[in-house]
Amino acid sequence: MKTNLITPEGMAKLQAELDHLWREYRPEITKKVAWAASLGDRSENADYKENKRVLRQIDKRVRFLRKRIEEVTVVTPSAQQLGKVFFGARVEIENDEGETLTFKIVGPDEIYGRKDYISIDSPMARALLKKSVDDEAIVTTPTGDKVWYINKIDYQLPDSH
Repeated sequence: MKTNLITPEGMAKLQAELDHLWREYRPEITKKVAWAASLGDRSENADYKENKRVLRQIDKRVRFLRKRIEEVTVVTPSAQQLGKVFFGARVEIENDEGETLTFKIVGPDEIYGRKDYISIDSPMARALLKKSVDDEAIVTTPTGDKVWYINKIDYQLPDSH
């Protein structure tokens, strides 16, 4: 089950993608479909077929985004969270071998294409939740339990003016 939480930045990205698809990309492809259809025989028309396929993909993604935007809850970090790991935290952790990782804990919709984001649903994020700096977190992995120590917890708090 996917968590329905998202950061304000994540929501802005979903909204921007929806706006781009609906206001720019879809009208552009619709024009190409109309142009290709005007050429007559559609059975032999590669332009028509390809652009209809693209249009179906756009419509599918638009439906998904509209539904997802309604389902998610935007979570803005607050000062009460400072010092503990919660949704939206940027965390630096270290293991016994001295390996360090830094990432932000975000919603499952936000992790794609980002190496520095992990989903709140991941075993790592679950192990870190509610912990403080210098706490140890035990993360269960397929190769066994791994111990990580929390070095830093940071939040991007909204401007308070």
